[in-house]
Amino acid sequence: MEIYKDLNSEANQQFEKLLNSQLSKEKIEEGKLIDGKVTKITEKFVFIFIPGLKSEPIIDINELKIIGKKDEISIGDNISVLLEKIEDKNGEVIVSAVKAQKIKGWYKLEKAYEENESIIGKITSKCKGGVIVEHVDTGSLMFCPGSQISDKPLKSIDHLVGVEQKFAIIKLDKVRGNACVSRRQIVSSNKREDKAKIIEKFKVGDVIKDAVVKGYSSFGCFFEVNNEIDVLVHLQEISYSRVNHPDEIFNIGEKHDLKVISIDNEKLQIGCSIKQLSPDPFEHITNYETGKKYKVKVEKITDYGCFCSLEPGLSTLLHSSEMSWTKRNITPKKLFKVGDMIDCIITEIDKEKRRIAISHKLTIENPYNSLQRDYPVGSEISGTISSSNEYALYVKLGEFDIDGFLHANDLSYLNNPEEELKKFKKGEKINVKVLEIKVDEQKVRVGLKQLGKDPFEWFKDKKVNDIITVKVISSDNKGLTVMPENCELEFNIKKSNIAVNSSDARPSRFVGGERIDAAISELNLEKRKVSLSIKLLEELQNKEAVSKFSSPLSGKNLPFSKLSEKLEDKNKKDDE
Repeated sequence: MEIYKDLNSEANQQFEKLLNSQLSKEKIEEGKLIDGKVTKITEKFVFIFIPGLKSEPIIDINELKIIGKKDEISIGDNISVLLEKIEDKNGEVIVSAVKAQKIKGWYKLEKAYEENESIIGKITSKCKGGVIVEHVDTGSLMFCPGSQISDKPLKSIDHLVGVEQKFAIIKLDKVRGNACVSRRQIVSSNKREDKAKIIEKFKVGDVIKDAVVKGYSSFGCFFEVNNEIDVLVHLQEISYSRVNHPDEIFNIGEKHDLKVISIDNEKLQIGCSIKQLSPDPFEHITNYETGKKYKVKVEKITDYGCFCSLEPGLSTLLHSSEMSWTKRNITPKKLFKVGDMIDCIITEIDKEKRRIAISHKLTIENPYNSLQRDYPVGSEISGTISSSNEYALYVKLGEFDIDGFLHANDLSYLNNPEEELKKFKKGEKINVKVLEIKVDEQKVRVGLKQLGKDPFEWFKDKKVNDIITVKVISSDNKGLTVMPENCELEFNIKKSNIAVNSSDARPSRFVGGERIDAAISELNLEKRKVSLSIKLLEELQNKEAVSKFSSPLSGKNLPFSKLSEKLEDKNKKDDE
């Protein structure tokens, strides 16, 4: 082994220098920004030297074109690159000048965001939801939402594309490397200074002439003053009367005088009032009384009613429910128009809530009262079928503009209600009987079958266990269909009610047309329910026979089954 003792030789000094460069304190790591020195430039590549690397990295000439340094770079210049890999699978060093510039640009954006400074950028293109903004200093691309382009709606932004202007950074995502900017903040801050100077011109109590209605919301109306500033008139400051929404009073573009009632120098807002320009008309409410009739003027019409004035400034609402006795879901504009003078009665005056309730229908006689007076329950009245549904007809009664309810069950005593309902058509004139009038509920019930004689009156002098003669109409496995003599009603006698003896309870014994006797087993004229039974007739006759004949032999000659047995049982009881 050879030991070098002469360290002053030129060869040893070069070796020491080379060894120190390899053991440099500067640590080479992937993912860091490193400055390299340009050693060679060709048509396609730029070669750079970075101390501590075993080979010279190369940069594609297209990268320099992207960052705009192709024509500026020359041999010996320093250039910043991002060290992506110290050695790839081919043993080469991978670096990027484009990525290095983006990282440097991101550092500048971070600094501007942290220090709340604006940056210079230009809109390069439109995208979904906004525009793309390029940072002039670094070329970094940022996103500006459409809502942050301007403080007012713009029909077109073409005049802003490509123009260098200030932007405020409003959001920075360091993990994803995304930046969101706003032009609106810059514009608003500039306007804030101008707005403060404009507000200095006003003081509380000033009257603003000819302010223009610009827009409204649920809490108030916005006015534009001298094309300089917008002011708000709160909902409660529009009128002394109750206002649900500004569109009930104003139209866009109208001019009104305003009174300044508040100035907020911090928020740069001016509050105004319209109602304070005139005396409170509600002070005159003592001139009006509830229950009396007054003329009111229709000022505005809505879907739910009309806003009317008793006098200038003293407004009230005529609700649609107080316009007519008979019309429901009424459309106010079909009855009245703006400017109409109509009669109304004041129904309520609430001084605390500053509310006046009026009614137009109270000035007209309630047609239900008129109907009840002229056609009381039980009267016959002519009418016209106005509409129908699957279970009833509605009949307009005379000239009262009232629809009477005619249920299908009240069309006929005998026929099927559904079938009977199909016989009537809209517009047909019919006579009906008034069955019920409810004035408070505004309901009238009428009937058609009540004009004729009720077939159930045939039973009015009958009672349970009475025997009547019926005619067999038809028979089936379930029983018999019969009709009492001189009666229009048909009744069913179940199979179990044909005879006492089950062997005799055969519907097939009857073919139709026979006249037989039956007993009334159930009778309820109020519920219109009658039941007939042949079995009950036999039982009644058996009972009568048993009570008359005590000898068991006499019972055997009777044509009733098991009668002799019953007589025997009776004799035994008598002997006891």
